[in-house]
Amino acid sequence: MTEREVRVRFAPSPTGPLHIGGVRTALYNYLLARKLGGKMLLRIEDTDQNRFVPGAEEYILEALAWCGIVIDEGVGVGGPHAPYKQSERKPLYRQYADQLIASGHAYYAFDTPEELDAMRARLQAAKVPNPQYNSITRAQMRNSLTLPEDEVKQLLASGAQYVIRLKVPRKEEVRFQDLIRGWVVVHSSAIDDKVLMKSDGMPTYHLANIVDDHLMEISHVIRGEEWLPSAPLHVLLYRYLGWESTMPQFAHLPLLLKPDGTGKLSKRDGDRLGFPVFPLEWHGLDGDTGEPTVSAGYRESGYLPEALVNFLAFLGWNPGSQQEIFSMDELVQAFSIERVSKSPAKFDQHKVKWFNEHYLRAKPDAELAPYLLTALAEHGIACDQAKAEQIVAVMKERVSFPNDFWQEAKYFFQAPTAYDQAVVAKKWSPPVAAALTVYAKALPDAAEVSAEDLKVLFTQTMEAQGLKPGQVLQLLRVAVTGGAAGPDLFETLAILGPGEVSKRLHAAVARLSAPAAG
Repeated sequence: MTEREVRVRFAPSPTGPLHIGGVRTALYNYLLARKLGGKMLLRIEDTDQNRFVPGAEEYILEALAWCGIVIDEGVGVGGPHAPYKQSERKPLYRQYADQLIASGHAYYAFDTPEELDAMRARLQAAKVPNPQYNSITRAQMRNSLTLPEDEVKQLLASGAQYVIRLKVPRKEEVRFQDLIRGWVVVHSSAIDDKVLMKSDGMPTYHLANIVDDHLMEISHVIRGEEWLPSAPLHVLLYRYLGWESTMPQFAHLPLLLKPDGTGKLSKRDGDRLGFPVFPLEWHGLDGDTGEPTVSAGYRESGYLPEALVNFLAFLGWNPGSQQEIFSMDELVQAFSIERVSKSPAKFDQHKVKWFNEHYLRAKPDAELAPYLLTALAEHGIACDQAKAEQIVAVMKERVSFPNDFWQEAKYFFQAPTAYDQAVVAKKWSPPVAAALTVYAKALPDAAEVSAEDLKVLFTQTMEAQGLKPGQVLQLLRVAVTGGAAGPDLFETLAILGPGEVSKRLHAAVARLSAPAAG
């Protein structure tokens, strides 16, 4: 792509929890940096202090770490271009705004809010579709391009409020090559004279972003499609500041759509459809009511980080092969920005669940056992690591999330108090009850018996009672676990142990053979 060192950055604003789309942006930046032997930077863009949310910065750091996206330089790590928070870099931006004014590419604007409202109202009355402060309307406004020079000096000296705006040319094509979309051409008449420095002395996103990317030697800017309309403005800034030769390469990622494809994925879609849109749980205030609220996170909902990362990688990118399961290292090797689509990607919550099931089943039993042990401890149930490993081994094909182990495996620790009535009504009979009683008595006294031995004993017992094993098999499961389905039955019996199985069979026969109450 380029001979210069690859340096990418993820630059979120601390205005709330990190949306899953932001995680994908961070992931693509990380994959490109690792693929090309470069560095990944984290910069916090907090120039808009009115929207700052306490805890958001810490949330961003924790979310990236949980996903395995390693930051080489920036907030939380440090580096040669510190500080990496824009609010701490405030003094350095003014010189570049002044440079743009000195070169004639920016100007002071003294318009009051009322004057700006009046301008928009005039344009709306004239049926202008998109009223804006631009190369045409600035001629009627109060700025250093229309006011006499001595009046401008007087206003500045008196401390009058002003902003600094970019002077966008009236008739010029702005062109740049996007790594995903190819050549993008925008006529300057479609670009307004954006504010670069606000009246409070803070830079806007547009100026701070360009200055920081230049000073931090960013080689590639990979960001969401929503920033595409701003890109021509940024190209002009690079040109006017004399940095066009080192301007980063742009890549604007496709939108993430709702599952039905009808618009951009939002938090409300997740709430409505029952899936998280944030990597971690977020505790904040409701934007409408101001009441404390909790937003679901993938981590707390039982998703594994490698499953979420694998899923996100495929939302807009494909490897050009049939392979779907990729570790982070494999994603690094396979990734290329050229294989990112410009078409929007539908969010499929069923697919992320599918990825989670795969990664869960691939994990060693020793890693899964603690999930069950933690839940057991919360319920005051003792269990050793070895038994927990046996249980997760037979259960992991039947669960989607680590949190499911306890719900699905309760019967290993709690004898059933109710039995599947549909199976009982259809299959229970005195001969079956008698046969199960014989099996219960025939179970050996040994603490451990293999699943195969338990199966052979069951088959022999049923045949001796004149029954086919298949006639009784489901009732054996119901009598021992209460349910009609589950993992391998004889593996289950082996984990429970012959003593517990015998006790449960006697209890079930007594209860199910008793005359119905009433």
